[in-house]
Amino acid sequence: MPPCKRGLLFVLSAPSGAGKDALLKLLLSSCRGIKRCVTVTTRPPRQGEVDGVDYHFVSPEEFQRMVAAGELLEWAEVYGNLYGTPKRWVENALASGTDVILKIDVQGGLSVKRLLPEAILIFLAPPSHREQERRLRQRESENDRELQVRLAAADFEMSQMPEYDYVVVNDDLSEAAGKVACIVTAERCRVRSQRE
Repeated sequence: MPPCKRGLLFVLSAPSGAGKDALLKLLLSSCRGIKRCVTVTTRPPRQGEVDGVDYHFVSPEEFQRMVAAGELLEWAEVYGNLYGTPKRWVENALASGTDVILKIDVQGGLSVKRLLPEAILIFLAPPSHREQERRLRQRESENDRELQVRLAAADFEMSQMPEYDYVVVNDDLSEAAGKVACIVTAERCRVRSQRE
């Protein structure tokens, strides 16, 4: 039996309100052979979020312990909360041949690319600033001040698009998810042909 091929690492990043969560849910239901890494955060759960499914919700003290122990592939403070990617889970999944997708912010995505240059970075962009603001208001999880902070941060995040391998505009969720699935398929074919 031939040795197991290493999995591919995909990173999906976007400014708040671009539709990362909805797109990822659709992608994972339609794209076989790829698993999402559940990241760690210190922020409180939003309505309907489940610990261990949406995020691993931990205390700031536990998060700092994980940082000090080198348990996170990358981590960042975003909007006053800490977020990080469990290193061991990612390493084990890739080593077993599983393709992995990380849903992380732009600064985390760029950190992953510095550490693992083979990572494939996909930037999900909202169709417009107006639509992004509409989506953020619709989810009703931030007050007006927090909303303005997120919209201001989006300007910086959008400026980082050229650092990504692919850009997908999410003006139609099904179409955008289909484009990301095509990227996954193309990268699998490209890597497969290089290995054979």
